[in-house]
Parts: sequence; structure tokens; C-alpha cells
Amino acid sequence: MFKGGTMDMFRSEEMQLMQLMMPAESAHDTVAALGHVGLLQFKDLNTDKSAFQRSYASQVKRCDEMARKLRFFHDQVQKSELIVGVRMGADSWELDELEAKLDELESELLEINGNSERLQRSHSELMELQLVLEKAGGFFDDAQHRASAAQFESSSGAMEAPLLAGESTTDPKTVRLGFVAGVIQQEKLIPFERLLFRATRGNMFLKSTAVGSVLDPTSGEKQEKAVFVVFFAGERARTKILKICEAFGANRYPFPEEPARQRQMNAEVTARLRELHTTIEAGERHRESVLQNIAVNLESWTTQTKQETAIYHTLNKLSVDASRKVLVAEAWCPVSGKQQVQDALSEAAQRANSSVSTIFQPLVTYEAPPTYHQTNKITHSFQEIVDAYGVAKYREANPAPFTIVTFPFLFAVMFGDFGHGLLLLAFALWMVLREKTMGRQQLDEILGMCFGGRYVILLMAIFSIYTGLIYNEAFSVPMSIFGSSHWGCAGPAASQNIPTLSIKFNEELCPSAFTSGLQMKTGQGPYPFGVDPVWHGTKTELSYLNSVKMKLSILLGVAQMNGGVILSLFNNRYFRDKLSIICEFIPQMIFLNALFGYLCILIIAKWISGSYADLYHIMIYMFLQPGNVDCSTTNAAGVTVAGCPRNKMYAGQEGFQVFLLLIAFAAVPWMLIPKPYILKKRHEARLAQTQHYGRVSPHDEDAETPNQRLTSAAHAHDEHEEFDFGEILVHQMIHTIEFVLGAVSNTASYLRLWALSLAHSQLSAVFYDRVLMFGVQSGIGALFIAFFVFIVATLGVLMVMETLSAFLHALRLHWVEFQNKFYHGDGYKFAPFSFKIVEQEEL
Repeated sequence: MFKGGTMDMFRSEEMQLMQLMMPAESAHDTVAALGHVGLLQFKDLNTDKSAFQRSYASQVKRCDEMARKLRFFHDQVQKSELIVGVRMGADSWELDELEAKLDELESELLEINGNSERLQRSHSELMELQLVLEKAGGFFDDAQHRASAAQFESSSGAMEAPLLAGESTTDPKTVRLGFVAGVIQQEKLIPFERLLFRATRGNMFLKSTAVGSVLDPTSGEKQEKAVFVVFFAGERARTKILKICEAFGANRYPFPEEPARQRQMNAEVTARLRELHTTIEAGERHRESVLQNIAVNLESWTTQTKQETAIYHTLNKLSVDASRKVLVAEAWCPVSGKQQVQDALSEAAQRANSSVSTIFQPLVTYEAPPTYHQTNKITHSFQEIVDAYGVAKYREANPAPFTIVTFPFLFAVMFGDFGHGLLLLAFALWMVLREKTMGRQQLDEILGMCFGGRYVILLMAIFSIYTGLIYNEAFSVPMSIFGSSHWGCAGPAASQNIPTLSIKFNEELCPSAFTSGLQMKTGQGPYPFGVDPVWHGTKTELSYLNSVKMKLSILLGVAQMNGGVILSLFNNRYFRDKLSIICEFIPQMIFLNALFGYLCILIIAKWISGSYADLYHIMIYMFLQPGNVDCSTTNAAGVTVAGCPRNKMYAGQEGFQVFLLLIAFAAVPWMLIPKPYILKKRHEARLAQTQHYGRVSPHDEDAETPNQRLTSAAHAHDEHEEFDFGEILVHQMIHTIEFVLGAVSNTASYLRLWALSLAHSQLSAVFYDRVLMFGVQSGIGALFIAFFVFIVATLGVLMVMETLSAFLHALRLHWVEFQNKFYHGDGYKFAPFSFKIVEQEEL
């Protein structure tokens, strides 16, 4: 709320185009002060220039580079799982100082990360080398033991060998085998072995063993690996094996043949690993210290960078005079906030020690201003529902104040159930009571959407409880909060006080309940509130509730549509459009109420009088046979016979209905013809005038009322726009047809209130009777299963799917049936330069 003024939610805040002329040396501080106020929407005066041709392009580039560094810091802090703190009373940095500080920290952190990666890579490589030394050494030891055992066996059997055996054989040529040792991923081991076999044509031998999860030196991630040793013969085989190792990403390591050299190398690797571990721990401590220092200041640096970026983007919208000493800006400002802006400009001039203060003066314009509705955390969600259809035209009647009441009420008409309303209320209260905690959390998409509309859900729940009391239902079970039924048995059983449930299930106790019907108890009037519980569970429940809910839907629909047409009168009066009042509002009210308003009166009269008239026949015969109310026909004897005498509800009904039908038909050409021809005559009269209108001075502009200014803008727009009579006639024809057909279709559309209410009630009854009660009758084991199914069905179907369905239908009724009667929604939203908005955006 502004100083010295109040906000009117019914109409948007009155706006004025202001011109600011600020000295170049204090422009930055001035724009920063205006960003804290957040009441100016700057116009871009450099639309002919690209982003690189503007005056502050270099500063914007510097801010973007700072933002990149801050994003890098955010990633590093999050990976280290440090908490980003908010430093209270943090000093504001100059742009150059902050840029230098961020550059220094980035260089330091990059160097630390590079050293840490190199050390970690070396550590991982040494770990793999140690594994190779251990596992491959085991291969060679095992082979040596086997060779020794084989040699011992051959020497022990030499005495039994034939004397001439040595002469019949020739010693094979001694071949020295080579080998390659390394580490490879476990999943690649089998295709690695297969390819080696094919490449060497089987002239190789592979020995491998799994070593578990190992940190890979290249990727830095843990992988399941295995140590392998490939034995081969020949240099060509060696070349092929090395290429295959490289292709499979296998890490090769040197491995000496001598056991003494293996032990020496293993000891050296172990010592080196201890040194590296100590060095890595010291580096991690240093890195954590640097990141903690960054985390403490990260939030304040991010906020300042966002603000600086927004300031220079705003400065790029300003035009520069030839001397480059003054920046000129044009901005929309709420009239009631002008004094607050002027105070901020004075404070900025004092802080900048500028000898010349910023000039703040109004401009005369006929451009359509932006639309600004001041909302709070409760009304914001309802305003967003309206804005999703379209942003209101400047100073147009805003549907949001009415939507706050009508939207949750129409939802509740479809969703009404006392028990389901309590569940919805619990969910809404959970979000409302934890709104501060949840507001600071990063919620998922669905929960975040529900949290944003928590007050909408709260009102929907309260109205659902109210309509549930009217329907007298809680989880489809009838309630007797306001006493027992006021109806009882007729005939001899009237003296007996038979409970309502006994009447329903025992025909012998109360025969009249199944034949002639019940009668009201002596000394009792109607049930004090809502539907009498005696209706629930009877054979006539559906027919009774259908009749009541259908008629209520029509009453609510016609009332809301009349409200929309009446709001068009407020718009026409505000914008001084008397022609639309005469040629649109009056015939629309006549057409709508001569037909459907009359139907509503008949519904209420039938309820009050207890008439048995068939309203369907009355409305049908009103069109098909005007003047014939009681379905009169003439028989062969020439005698007029009334086919439905009960349809005549009052004297003179025939003539009155004919009169209503005639004025309804007369309203159609009234809406269609006069307005285009009157606009044509007005345009011809303006062209015939020779008077030229002068430009209004700023002082005269301040003296004008909002209505006068808008009327002048309309006249100026009409003078400069080419008049096309054919286009206007077609537009008026479309508007007339849309209203006439819409009056019928929109009234029928409100029957969705009855349909969804019936569906919700019947689904709830099915879950209760066919699931929960079936479990009660089947035993303890089945009861637990039935109760679980009942809870899942209630929460999943009724509380989620039915809630969403009723919400969407209520949304459609407001957008299509209500708002199209008066709401244009062709404006654009006020988007002020505000640091509060800037700080909520992503970096």
C-alpha cells in the first residue's frame, strides 16, 4: 500500500507516464534507489539499437561474467554440501572491487581444483598399480609353484624312462614370452578377452581376477574393475595387444619379473600413497576453508550482482542527450506512488552529492497504460486465476474480488461433502500454518502449485463444509446435526415414533413410506437447515435431489450471468460509453431475463406455492405455442380441453409470456443494428468538423480526471484509426450472435454444477456401501482390506481426481460463462523495476 493513497482492487491503480531527466554521474545511484522503491516500469527508448550498441553494454557484459563465476561458486559449494549463509549487515562492494574479488577467488579455486584432480588422479593410478603388483605377483608366484611341482614330478620319473627316449625326440626351440599387465572394467573383460583371442589367433594367454570397486583415474568415479595379465609371443602380437588395451580403456602398468624388484616397487608405491594421502587431506582442508569463506558471502554477492545487472539493463533503456551528460527516461508510475518516488529521488541525489537533482515530470500520452492490481498473499492466487484468462484492460472492472467468493462456492456446490471438506481443510491448514517453512524450500511442481494456491484451497474447503451441511452428507452418510427428521409415518403408524432408519428397511413398520409417502409430524415445520436426512437411502432420493440441484444450478448460473452483464454497465459508465449502455446492456438484460430470468422466477414461485406445474412444458410451449399455457386443444365437438391445467400458475400468464417472448425477440435487432450506424454517423460528423484540437499541457493533464483522460484517449484513437463500417457491422453481428446463443448454452453449462455434485455424491455412496459396508458384513479380515480400499479410493478418486475435476469446471464457469459478459482481458501487466522481483529470479 502506498503512502498517502489506497489501492482499489475493483479497478487497477491509476497510472501516469512520467519523464525522468537524471545527471549521468548520478544515474546509477538514482536507478538503484528506484529499484528499492519498485514503482516504475521503464520504457525502452533505444529499440532501434542492438544489445551491443547500447551505452552500458560493457558493464552488462562484466555483470554477466560475474554471474557466471557466482554460478560456478554455487556449484562448488553444493558439491561440498556446505550451507550458504546470509551474512547480516554485509558491506556493499563497489563493482570493480567485487569483480576483482570474484576473479581472484575463481583463479584460486580453479588452481586448487586442478591440483586436487591431479593428486587424486595420481593417487588412483598408484592404487591401481598396487593392485597390479599384488594380483599379478600372485599369478607369477602361482605359476612358479606349478612349474616347480611339474619339474619335481618329471625328475622323479626319470629312472623309469626308456633308454632311447631321449634320442627319439628333439629339444624344442626355447621361446621367451612377453606379457602386459593392467586394470580394466569388469564389464569389458569378456569382450576384451574375445578380441585378444581373435587378433592373436589364439596365440595368447589371459589371466585375470576381480578387485572390486576402484576409483578410476580418468573419470574420477568408482567402477568395478579387474586386474589382467596377457602373455604373448612376438612383437606383432605385442603391438596388437597394446592397441586393443587402448581401445578398451584399459590402464597398463609396468610390472617387473623379479620377485625382489616387485617387493621393492610395492614398498615404494605404499610410501608414495601415504604421502599423497597426506597431501590430498591438506588440500581438501584448504579447499573447504576457501569454500566456507565463499559460502558466507555468496548470498550477498549474488544479490548485489543481480541488482547491478538489472540496473545496467535499465540504464540501457534510457536515451542519452548529445552532450552525454543527461539521461532521459520514460516510465509508468502509479499516481498514488509519485510522492514515494520523488522522496527516493531526493535521497539518491543527496547520497550522490549531486548539485543537480533528477527532474520528475508527467508526460501527455494516449498510449494504453499497464494494469496494476495490488494484492496480498490471500488475494494473489485469485488474481492469478483471472490473469490466466487475460490481463484486464486499464481501469477495467476486475473480476477477482467476486472470484474470491464465487469460485470456491461454485467448487463447493460440485464437491459438497462435510467429511471430504474436512480432509481438504486439513491439507490447506497444513500448508497455511507451515507457509514460512515451505516458502523457503524448493518444492516439486505439483506441491509447489498447491502451495501457491493454499488460500484458494482453504476457502474451497470451508465452502465445501458449508455445502456438505446443506446436502447433509459426510462421506455420503446422512447426518442429524440439526435434529431428527421432521417427517414420519402416515396413517395408523403416525402415533408411533419409529426411527428413520427403521422406516427405510422395514416395510411392515411403516407401509405408507412405500405407498402413499410420509407426512410431516404434528407441530413440526421444515427441517431447520439443509436437506432432511429422511431422503437419504430412499427410492425417491435421486429424483428429489436431482430436481433440487438442477434448479439450484439454473438459479446460480442466471444470477452470475446477470452479475456479469451488470458489471459491463459499470465499465460503460466508467468509460463514458453511453452508446454501449443503450445498445448493448439494456437489450442484453432484457433478452437474458425475459427468458431465463423468468424461468428462475417460476422456480422460486413453484417452491413457495407448492405448485405441481411442469416447468419444462411451460418453457417449451412458450416458444412452440405462445399463449397456450395449459396445453389446450380443441376436440371434435369444438370444446377446448386443457391438457395440463396445473401448468397455469397465475392469472394472465398467457399474455405475460407472449409479451416476454416479443421483447426478447425485439432485443436481438436492438443489439445488432443501431450501434454500427450511430458509430458511422459520429465518424462522418467528426470528418465534417474543421476544428483542430490543441495539445493538452501537463498542468491540464494533471487537472483531468481519469475518466476524462480515458475519454480523450478514446477520441484520439478514433480520429487516427481508419473507420471501416463493414468491419464494425460484422463485429457487432458476431457479438450479438455470441450473446444470444451464449445465453442458452451458458445457462445449460451451469447444469454441470448439478451433474458433478450428483457424480461426487454417488461415487462416495458406492465406496461406502459397496466397499466399506461389504467389509463390515464379511468379517474382521475382510474389514481391514475393505477399509484400506475405502481409504485409497476416497483419497485417490474423491480427494484428488474429483477435486481437480470440480476445480477445472469452476474455472470454466468463471472464464467462459461469467467473464465473457464484461471482461475484455486485452491489457498488459504492470512490470515494475523492482529489486524484490529481481532477487527472486535465477542468476
